[in-house]
Amino acid sequence: MVTKLVILLVIVLGVVALAQLMRVYELSSKLTKKVESDISNRDNRFNAKMMMAFMVLLFGGFIWLMLKYGWTGRGIAASVHGRETDWLMDLNLIIIIAVFFLTNALLFGFAYKYVKKPGVPALYYPHNNKLEMIWTVVPAVVLAVIIILGLRVWNTTTDPAGKEAIRVELFSKQFDWTARYSGMDNKLGRFDYKLTHEENNPLALMTTETIDSAILYMEDGYLNTKSIHYLETTLNDPNIVMNSDDRDLMMVELSRRERLIRMLYQMKKRHDDKIDTNAYDDIIQTDTLYLCVDQEYEMNFRSKDVIHSAYFPHFRVQMNNVPGMTTRFKFTPDVSTEEMKKIKGDENFNYILMCNKICGGAHYKMKMLVEVLDAKTYDEWMNGVYRKDGKGKYVLDNKGKKILLKRGKVHEATFAHTYKKGENTLLPTTTQSELEALKVELEKKANLDIPSTDGN
Repeated sequence: MVTKLVILLVIVLGVVALAQLMRVYELSSKLTKKVESDISNRDNRFNAKMMMAFMVLLFGGFIWLMLKYGWTGRGIAASVHGRETDWLMDLNLIIIIAVFFLTNALLFGFAYKYVKKPGVPALYYPHNNKLEMIWTVVPAVVLAVIIILGLRVWNTTTDPAGKEAIRVELFSKQFDWTARYSGMDNKLGRFDYKLTHEENNPLALMTTETIDSAILYMEDGYLNTKSIHYLETTLNDPNIVMNSDDRDLMMVELSRRERLIRMLYQMKKRHDDKIDTNAYDDIIQTDTLYLCVDQEYEMNFRSKDVIHSAYFPHFRVQMNNVPGMTTRFKFTPDVSTEEMKKIKGDENFNYILMCNKICGGAHYKMKMLVEVLDAKTYDEWMNGVYRKDGKGKYVLDNKGKKILLKRGKVHEATFAHTYKKGENTLLPTTTQSELEALKVELEKKANLDIPSTDGN
């Protein structure tokens, strides 16, 4: 307590002393009949020399930073459009740096050259049409060149991808990425958020089987508090007593589920099973995104929860992932991972996909490795994926188990077999006759009334 009082006393005395010094300065100025606007010739020359010294330090520091940390610090662009945007950025920086040195040299140089001298009045120079024309036309021409070149690069970068471009979807959620390749047909399977299931269908892909599975799950899925069957049974059971708040919550949940199940049946009615083939050969990657050098890609971006931002720093690509909509960006990687390792002299180098939006507490670890392969290695990897993946056929039973239909037999499997970390999985397929056979099998095992696959 004593220490705090001493510190406070010192501060107060310091303020009082400063005020007295200012008062003494004012009194001395009055005695010498000196006004504040009067600056001595010595002070003027000192300020002029300090202007030049500051200019030298400013320019020297700027040049040192450029030599120390490089031209821009971006590194080498590893994509075709990235080289164009880097060239445009370099052009802008050259113009900006030239203007920076010119204007500051004039600013500090004039302050030194035209320092006030005793007996020399300042020249009154209010207007000059030629100067006005020069500093209006020259910036306008420079800006026009920059804008025209920028629009050319922008249009080239944002034009639709070519027919030979490979379609890849990047699905984001807190806090990881999932890549879905379009497969041999180069067509991505459709999706609908209403088909989302954390373990069985996390990407909400739309096929006849996933629609039927979603309906089964919604009506009798896990027989938990979220299934329609459970909610209806509980609300209509005279032996169950609950307070009004709990009952209201269950009624709201049941109403929401009933609206959703109606939309699922409508989806089933409108669905054309011919487009299921677009999804059957889609390839799922959860650990590494493999790309082929000199191959154009059209990236489709989706988000499950919040706004993420897919950021490939080496490819000069960034695109927001917005819930409820699909965004796109095309690019062509032109430097393989092995080539970049040699350029950088770093055997541990890897391209990377990061999230560039603060999307939550674990935002910092939302990353995905990217490997750019030569054409031969990429084809070998792709062919290996197709050899490795089977064509299992899956739907849900009433207890949340995944039923694997294969060679005319019904087998049980858990959800965990569908998507495994670092493995590729083809979307399951099931024929109409197999679904009918499955329905009969499930009714025997669970004795439940499961709707037929024709919607009746």
